[in-house]
Amino acid sequence: MNKKVILPVFCVLLVILIGVVIFLSHSLTEQKAVNQEMQELAELDKKEMENEYQQFADQYSEMKTRINNDSLVAQLTKEQMRTQELLKELKELKSNDAREIARLKKELATCRAIIRSYIIEIDSLNRLNQNLREENTQIRGQYEEANRQIAGLNTEKASLSEKVAIAAQLDATAIALQPQTNKGKATNKLKKVRQFLVTFKIAKNVTASAGNKTVYVQIKTPTNVVLAPAGSTAYENRQIQYTAKKNIEYTGEETPMSFYCQLSEALLAGTYRVSIFCDGNLIGSRSFSFE
Repeated sequence: MNKKVILPVFCVLLVILIGVVIFLSHSLTEQKAVNQEMQELAELDKKEMENEYQQFADQYSEMKTRINNDSLVAQLTKEQMRTQELLKELKELKSNDAREIARLKKELATCRAIIRSYIIEIDSLNRLNQNLREENTQIRGQYEEANRQIAGLNTEKASLSEKVAIAAQLDATAIALQPQTNKGKATNKLKKVRQFLVTFKIAKNVTASAGNKTVYVQIKTPTNVVLAPAGSTAYENRQIQYTAKKNIEYTGEETPMSFYCQLSEALLAGTYRVSIFCDGNLIGSRSFSFE
């Protein structure tokens, strides 16, 4: 082959070779760009998975603060630790490890389903607890209302008992004090008085208990001293002196009574007070003035 033929063929081959080199270089550049883009997408996907695993772990912590159930808290803690272990595995993987990335993505879907089931269970428990709290509040309110009613009934009962007790007390009426001489004659001269005759009536009272009763008469001088004290008896949580006493059989009917009180001292002019006591109660009193 002569030089005139070889030269054109060589030029054609050179042009073809240059074209092939340019084509291959362009294709390689495009492939690198595609690989770079895929690598960035894989890294982004891996980062999103890490964020979701972390969110699940944090959500388990938040759920444990909303419940007061040791068994359920233990289950949540176990699932939280498993989620954290998967997160650790994911962080240690390279983004181009497609097989492990796919496996952890499936695990992520499982974790998502598990945490959703726990959310539903906890919400159900919280609603149940709320209903129980409302029911307990209602029952407590009913209990308090019942206690208030009982307290009211007790107050009424106590008031009624007090009224009955007051109604059952004896009542001394028509109290009279007559000064007498040593011969039992009435006199207005204090220097001749040697005894007092005290008379009164215990009024009819069908409410009072019948039976043996002791009636006490107390006479106080103008100086507020008990005249001729003969002993003491209980009255309002203390002991008081009396001038005379008498035992009677009370039947509930009107009962007239009289007491002779002997005197051993001279009397002073002024106001004398006669008080009648029975069953620990003051059942009557009256004042008398002598000049």
